[in-house]
Amino acid sequence: MGGLYSEYLNSGKVLEHYNYTKETLDMQETLSRKVASAFIILLCCAIVVENLLVLIAVARNSKFHSAMYLFLGNLAASDLLAGVAFVANTLFSGPVTLSLTPLQWFAREGSAFITLSASVFSLLAIAIERQVAIAKVKLYGSDKSCRMLMLIGASWLMSLILGGLPILGWNCLDHLEACSTVLPLYDKYYVLCVVTIFSVILLAIVALYVRIYFVVRSSHADIAGPQTLALLKTVTIVLGVFIICWLPAFSILLLDSTCPVRACPVLYKAHYFFAFATLNSLLNPVIYTWCSRDLRREVLRPLQCCRQGKRVTGRRGGTTGHRLLPLRSSSSLERGLHMPTSPTFLEGNTVV
Repeated sequence: MGGLYSEYLNSGKVLEHYNYTKETLDMQETLSRKVASAFIILLCCAIVVENLLVLIAVARNSKFHSAMYLFLGNLAASDLLAGVAFVANTLFSGPVTLSLTPLQWFAREGSAFITLSASVFSLLAIAIERQVAIAKVKLYGSDKSCRMLMLIGASWLMSLILGGLPILGWNCLDHLEACSTVLPLYDKYYVLCVVTIFSVILLAIVALYVRIYFVVRSSHADIAGPQTLALLKTVTIVLGVFIICWLPAFSILLLDSTCPVRACPVLYKAHYFFAFATLNSLLNPVIYTWCSRDLRREVLRPLQCCRQGKRVTGRRGGTTGHRLLPLRSSSSLERGLHMPTSPTFLEGNTVV
């Protein structure tokens, strides 16, 4: 084991693995590669800004401190960090890759795996929260904030462990024949294990939502109202977009785990599939704000303040512009979110 860790600072190890798994090492910094890298960085900057605005909106307004919004905020945090990780991955790709040590390479790829894991576990937490609310199970008591934070903390801990396994020793530095083609320092069985875990979790989430849907459809009007269905529709859209964006990348990784080295040329185009997957982190904030008028107003509030400030400086002795409208619970998502996550007893009957 000591010999394995001593290879982590060997600057020639990355080149050795890429020579073994790649047919050609096309690492030249061409114009098309520069344009593509610039576009991805701009995309990631948009991801960071969007999700940062969502996090600020959730943090500054107590109206968004319900269980559902906290879990959506956690998903936004993972998307924000994914944007940062993708920027780092892009900057340290191309010709820079071959100058990295294995330790630096593991840090580059591990950060992306950690944020992906956090997104998957966040989606699972959201599905569990919806199931708890619909099933009238009292999961959150007086210390609900503590329990929610513990659940969020546990999801990040599991993400760190899952994404950190290669740097802890589950890699192919000592056996080239077991190396992944897409990720040349990762063991194929590790890649297969991670994709399998993610696939099982996503299938479980889909099963939960199907169960929730049938429970809601067969329930009384107080549960199966339009507000509840609207909220269910919102989180289902988030899940569906995640699956659509990441399914091609998952398929490539599954093919990579079963394909002999240099036998599947499509694996050399994997970066296109991962670039498509980054759209998920860009689309999630759009979905939140599109479905929630109040969240949309709160997210746009800093931009409105900037516009208002420019109007004030552009006027001498004039009015200060329009006042910001107070938040009102007017969207179907907000009305759905007002559904308690624990049972409320009224005249001997339990209602949601």
